[in-house]
Amino acid sequence: MSGQRGAGTDHGDQGGDVLAAWEALVATARRTVADGLVVGTSGNVSVRVGGTVLVTPSGVPYDRLTPDDVTGVDLDGRQVLGTLVPTSELPLHLAVYEATDARAVVHTHAVHATAVSTLVDELPLVHYMAAALGGPVRVAPYATYGSAELAANALRALDGRSGCLLRNHGTLTHGADLDQAYDRTAQLEWMCRVWLTASSVPHLTPAPY
Repeated sequence: MSGQRGAGTDHGDQGGDVLAAWEALVATARRTVADGLVVGTSGNVSVRVGGTVLVTPSGVPYDRLTPDDVTGVDLDGRQVLGTLVPTSELPLHLAVYEATDARAVVHTHAVHATAVSTLVDELPLVHYMAAALGGPVRVAPYATYGSAELAANALRALDGRSGCLLRNHGTLTHGADLDQAYDRTAQLEWMCRVWLTASSVPHLTPAPY
């Protein structure tokens, strides 16, 4: 699904907080591409500003987003800002905001994390950085992207955690701000890469910490 960019949309009454948050969101989304955590427009990012959730729009390359493309919904998912179609994973983001005190959510299709999600039900404890996510990282059962079932599965996997893997799909992390949510995603991908690398050594099994 591709968003349609509207012409001449006036965002002057949205306030500096919203526009600053949008700039930070776009920068974070671009960082996921630059760091190889997503390809093209896969994955999505959101940040909460009061009762509004700013989200990356569907089908628009992040390097083309401008301040005039701000896209936001209320906590019930009704679009209140912009004309671009919000990400198809909006139910996933809204579920996290409803169930946690998160202020930012990052979802990626990171290669190593996605590979691990196809192999185990929980990422083995190969590094103490798992503590930064609340403990062993669980894998949420597979469900179709954008579905309420996926959101429910993710919430169960996130119970007591700030990050999880989505089976055959990718990563989901949240934090108090975009930097924290992104850092948790990057750490999760790194831990998955460590485990896959260690597991590839014949006749040896990675030791838990």
